Amino acid sequence: MARKKNSSGEITGPRIRAVAQDLFAQHGYAAVSMRQIAKAVGVQAGALYLYTPDKQTLLFDLMQAHMAELLDALAALPPCPDPRAALEQFTRFHIRFHHAREQAVFIAYMELRNLAPENFARIEAMRHAYEAHLEAILRRGMAEGQFTLPDAKLAGFALIAMLTGVNTWYREGGRLSLERVEDIYWDMVRKAVGA
Repeated sequence: MARKKNSSGEITGPRIRAVAQDLFAQHGYAAVSMRQIAKAVGVQAGALYLYTPDKQTLLFDLMQAHMAELLDALAALPPCPDPRAALEQFTRFHIRFHHAREQAVFIAYMELRNLAPENFARIEAMRHAYEAHLEAILRRGMAEGQFTLPDAKLAGFALIAMLTGVNTWYREGGRLSLERVEDIYWDMVRKAVGA
């Protein structure tokens, strides 16, 4: 099948990434072929290689774009010198940001094992940068006597896992609004750090 009339690279490239994200999230990276992606996009399988050299690069690009967007959004938050306020800001930010990107988050966590070692290392470094932001808040709170924690790094991992877990159960239109979920989770986070 030739390029469709009025199609362009500016449309096809993003469409390939969107379709791949959807298929990877639904079926898993290993179960999805480039042929399936091409069919869903409406192009020949060979046309995909004009936009990405292979499926591994496509997975890496999706993860890298997600992590870059996350780190950029985190960096854009207003500074909070008070550790308690910074932790509340982080809690609410994490829930909101991840809720709006359910498929990207699922892929970023569940498909790490499918990355080639060099790609894994690059994504892992970006994850560490995000985790380090929370760890720095926790260490600052401990140093100022606002938080009581035996280990800031371990607490950071536990908090991120708890906050990311919202994506597994929260649905729009359910019993609780997302804002109410943020309030409840912030209360749990506050208590978890002894604030």
